[in-house]
Amino acid sequence: MRLLRYGPPGEERPGLLDAGGRVRSLWPLLRDIAVDMLTPDHLALLAAIDPEKLPLVHGSPRLGVPVTGIRQILAIGLNYRAHAIEAGFEIPDHPLLFHKSIGSLSGPDDPIVVPASATKLDWEIELGVLIGTAARDVAVEAALDHVAGYCTAIDVSERTWQLERGGQMGKGKSLDSFTPIGPWLVTPDEVGHPQSLALRLEVNGTVRQDGRTADMIFTVAELIAHVSQFQTLLPGDLVITGTPSGVAFGMKPPEYLAIGDRITAAVDQLGSQTHEVVRRDA
Repeated sequence: MRLLRYGPPGEERPGLLDAGGRVRSLWPLLRDIAVDMLTPDHLALLAAIDPEKLPLVHGSPRLGVPVTGIRQILAIGLNYRAHAIEAGFEIPDHPLLFHKSIGSLSGPDDPIVVPASATKLDWEIELGVLIGTAARDVAVEAALDHVAGYCTAIDVSERTWQLERGGQMGKGKSLDSFTPIGPWLVTPDEVGHPQSLALRLEVNGTVRQDGRTADMIFTVAELIAHVSQFQTLLPGDLVITGTPSGVAFGMKPPEYLAIGDRITAAVDQLGSQTHEVVRRDA
């Protein structure tokens, strides 16, 4: 099942993608797709709906963040071996965890909006994992049972603020529009094993990242189990799981994003995003 929300910002309605790739409306059957609806029981009820009996949404509507009410964004750094090497860091012995502001969330085709002071803007395609049931000190073997769905995500990063303004990761990663996710939230039954997915990101038509989740240092299950030792993961927690090599920061010399650049990012089975980099007015 591929759940989505469509419509103008702040006015999104619930929907899903049918087998033919068409948007079907869940309105007014549902008021919205919220994180409290992502329990196994609720998802089973949604899965029982015949998409062909739902109203067809005509045209190409804007898609928003596929779920409303995301509680927090937990990001994992340096989780692909080649990316850690290109960034000049040691291979971590434990997952590197940091937080991004939920205000950075945006839709899968919304622009990436940057202030004039952003001069080292970078891209990082990632697998997003949304928690559906509470996870506290869970075993690796049971960790994936707590996943409601997966999505394509981009961790947009301003490297000057991240690395040269006091050593705080969130400073360069939490601006509005810096965490686009979607286009859909795909339930685990359709994704299969999360360690067999390809990730690909292009800038202006040139492939910059081409990796696979099989190359993660810590698997999705290991990440959930690890984080759940230190905090209870709750429904609506979004974990973005690290990026493959190929970021601008690792190029010699770096080739950071410029105004007018276009990014296209896709993860197998999870859909693609396209974004234009635009200047913030003020």
